[in-house]
Amino acid sequence: MAIPGFEAFFAGWQMDLRLAVVPPILCAIFRFVFIYLDGPKKISEWKKSQLFTCFRYGFWWGMDINSRFYLLTLAAVTLPASFIEAYMGISREIRLVLFVLYGLILYCAFVGKMLFYYHFHDVYNRNMWLGKNADKKNLLDIFFNQNHGALLLAGGAIYSLGIYFLGYWLLTQPAIALPTLGSVAGQYALNTGIFLFTIALYYWFNFGGTFRHRLKPEWDEVPEEVKNDVFLGKATMDDLVALKIVWKHPAPEFVAQSDEAAQRNIQAVLPEFSGKENPLTGFLRHAQGAKINRPKHIFFILEESHCQTLYDETYNMLNVVKYTKKLRSEAGSLVINNFQPAGMISQTALGSLLLGIYDCDVELNENKIIWDASQAWLPTTIAGQLAKLGYETSFWYGGSLNWGSLVHFVPAAGFAHAYGGPNFCPPDAPQTWLGVYDHIYLEEVAKRIEAEAGDKPQFHFIYTTSNHGPYNIPYEKYGIEENDAVDLPLGKLKSGDMDMRRFAGILYADKAVGDFVARMKKLDKDSLFILTGDHSSAVAPFDKEILPRKDMLLRERILTSFSMHHPQLKPEMFAGNVLGEHQNILPTIMELIAPAGHEYYSLKPPLTEKIQHIVTPYSWMTEESIGYYKDNVWQKLAPSPQEVPMEHGEMQYRQEWQAWQSITGWLLRHPEEEQ
Repeated sequence: MAIPGFEAFFAGWQMDLRLAVVPPILCAIFRFVFIYLDGPKKISEWKKSQLFTCFRYGFWWGMDINSRFYLLTLAAVTLPASFIEAYMGISREIRLVLFVLYGLILYCAFVGKMLFYYHFHDVYNRNMWLGKNADKKNLLDIFFNQNHGALLLAGGAIYSLGIYFLGYWLLTQPAIALPTLGSVAGQYALNTGIFLFTIALYYWFNFGGTFRHRLKPEWDEVPEEVKNDVFLGKATMDDLVALKIVWKHPAPEFVAQSDEAAQRNIQAVLPEFSGKENPLTGFLRHAQGAKINRPKHIFFILEESHCQTLYDETYNMLNVVKYTKKLRSEAGSLVINNFQPAGMISQTALGSLLLGIYDCDVELNENKIIWDASQAWLPTTIAGQLAKLGYETSFWYGGSLNWGSLVHFVPAAGFAHAYGGPNFCPPDAPQTWLGVYDHIYLEEVAKRIEAEAGDKPQFHFIYTTSNHGPYNIPYEKYGIEENDAVDLPLGKLKSGDMDMRRFAGILYADKAVGDFVARMKKLDKDSLFILTGDHSSAVAPFDKEILPRKDMLLRERILTSFSMHHPQLKPEMFAGNVLGEHQNILPTIMELIAPAGHEYYSLKPPLTEKIQHIVTPYSWMTEESIGYYKDNVWQKLAPSPQEVPMEHGEMQYRQEWQAWQSITGWLLRHPEEEQ
């Protein structure tokens, strides 16, 4: 016999099941599109077993989130509709609204992942947390002008309409009638069994096709044949799963580790560390004696998104850094072509450079502890240490000092003066959301330095902004044409497309820096110049077939640029080094200009000493190989136009890697040490 209410539950449950089938299919389609568009291989070039495993494991892992949509409609619609007649009358419409909303969430997560991969060559990761302080206007500018935002929004509207009609069709399909039994007891038993089955079904899918929670799919359990392929390993993870992982880990583990664990880690690079003192005091060094005449002006130029890639012979067909290439070829120029940044994005690289410790993605520039810190607590700052040598220190930025809380952070980092482009450039100076156009900004910096030149030696830290998306500066107006950067035909590159605009933008920024250096050399021919980038960027359009390979090398993904210029610099001063990193710059300056015995602090040695390997919180490097800790992969370091095998497995120098992070964590946990 039928039991009132449960017939409605049984019919509603069938609607839930029909709708619940769709999200995993959508995720599989999005996974296929991601692999097809961004994969380094054609679909046919992967092993069928790899692709099958990627989609199979991705399906079960994705059910961690997708099964909750089934639970939502079951609990929020089907159950109450079984008892409330009025609610049952609108239950189909409520399901449809929830279905369209969830489908749209999947679409937005997928589009966001594609954009994130375009800019960072990775799926969602902890860098998302660093975006909370990003310039939102700039992000919108990039979205609409570089990433075809209007088309993506229009696509979302069309997609939502398609989801609506699909959901409507599924909800209007006839339901199977509830089986009826002759006895009340038997019917109740059947209904109870069906109800319990609906709940068990959720747990079975949520746990990945098992009722054992500990077997639930996760990153550590991704099959090796997929995980060992870095790209497919990332593709296995559904977008909402990746977002969930990011959400659950707002801060790196080293920040919350115990002091005992930090002490053990730090002792890998500082064996005498007892855990009771400021670890930075253990990095005291003594200069060996000046190797060049003390320069009256030191210019540290940090170039936005400047990478080593464009200096590699592999990319000689791209003539986008011809001005700094010319500078590098002049006498008195020293270059390191394998040079790692201290951070993988702007804020972390800048913070690390100014403070002399690794930011480790915790945004030290936004931390009030740092703003209030004394130089005794952070004796490693570049400005503070050059001030002790008698230099007047100035920080120049093309944008507003409100970005990244620089107005608070820069003085805390030891600078006597801080200037933001909009404040000292002409009021009508054109600017992007990031800052005043580089050539105008650097011209104004030059004018002020020339006007204020006195007897006191000066250190100028100069940070540019224009080499950045969406590359909508009118370059032609300022004498930069696309064919100045790239001679067409070249692969599938076409005049006017975004890749060509990017190349024109890089050349424009390169010329602005080259002109500034030439002008400052006229002011003082004995100036010391340091040129580097804040981080690398994806500049090579592999989809345009300018190279035989279809993906970035690790060196291209990680390495920034570095050169140093002074009339008295000679190659032997760099001790035959071919490796370097941001934290080697300050001690190198000290060893070049400081008198013998001068005390200074530095985590890393100078480039005047032989360096066998490099380790940062992100990557390691020897003269043969380069590795990336997040993905547990390494590759040969040398440039190559061809594909280079990617090795997967345990990383080298893990103890040193942990030590640099633990130092930052220890300092954040012990602000009392600034007293």
